[in-house]
Amino acid sequence: MAKRIIKEVQKIIPPLSPKMHKGQAGRVGVIGGSQDYTGAPFFAAISALRLGCDLSHVICDPEAGSVIKTYSPDLIVHPILNKNNDREAINSELKDVMSRLHVIIIGPGLGRADHMQDFARIAISVAREQNKYIVLDADSLWLIQKHPEYIKGYAKAVLTPNVVEFGRLRDALRIPKDAPPESLASKIAHELGGIVILQKGAQDIISNGRRTEIVDTEGGLKRCGGQGDILSGNLGTFLAWGKAYIEGGLDEGDANDIKINPEDIPVLAAYGASSVTRVASRIAFSKLGRGVITGDMLSEIGVAYQELFGEGGDRGWKGSALQEGGKL
Repeated sequence: MAKRIIKEVQKIIPPLSPKMHKGQAGRVGVIGGSQDYTGAPFFAAISALRLGCDLSHVICDPEAGSVIKTYSPDLIVHPILNKNNDREAINSELKDVMSRLHVIIIGPGLGRADHMQDFARIAISVAREQNKYIVLDADSLWLIQKHPEYIKGYAKAVLTPNVVEFGRLRDALRIPKDAPPESLASKIAHELGGIVILQKGAQDIISNGRRTEIVDTEGGLKRCGGQGDILSGNLGTFLAWGKAYIEGGLDEGDANDIKINPEDIPVLAAYGASSVTRVASRIAFSKLGRGVITGDMLSEIGVAYQELFGEGGDRGWKGSALQEGGKL
């Protein structure tokens, strides 16, 4: 089963080809970063780059922006989420920045302050209006448990709750606690109108209510804060690749190659992101044991990708550097 879905995920991974230009392999934006939380949006945004998107943006509170800029010059930082600004002005600025992006990740470092929760609501509305893929993580899930209607029926959304967040979401939707545990993600996805739930745990369970996949790939044994942000960033890149696959123009494969159902893209992206994050965690833990921190995983993302989807297997789209005999 795992081999089958790995091949499906490989199909949406774009080629490493001189024919591509900057931006085609993904433009990902992270909306989060508040006065108290600057690490989370950094981990999400830099992970998207480490996996292979071309451009990664952080849209944040001005008090977080100057700090995040010092973490890496590779990130494009927009410190526009000013609590003193008129909401219409914020809406206009978000529309402008988000129009350039393929995927929006909402939540890392967002916090629960009223103005940041309000900005998350506006961002969800803009993303839906612009027909973007959305990843909802961390404190954006606090918003959704109170207002599930913000996301209900939007099949391009992926929610990534941990154990506590999953329980709150289940209770908010009044799904019986005694339902079979393996069915809960599917029930929540169905109740929310076919969005994707990535239920994080000992095994990651992914479901859109129609299709359910389980990721039991071995991860590391250290559970330090920030690993969920890496998962969100990886998910953003896989979704951006899925968008490129759907739009076409880059696939140089056989006309007889299997085609991916666009409705399956969020499930496949979630599976790919979960697998890469788990393998990166395992590799980092094998080197550092109890001393491992989230930052140690960043340099292992590319290694994890290679182990799962790189040399030694069909990478999906024909014409990639590896399939042409090149080296990474």
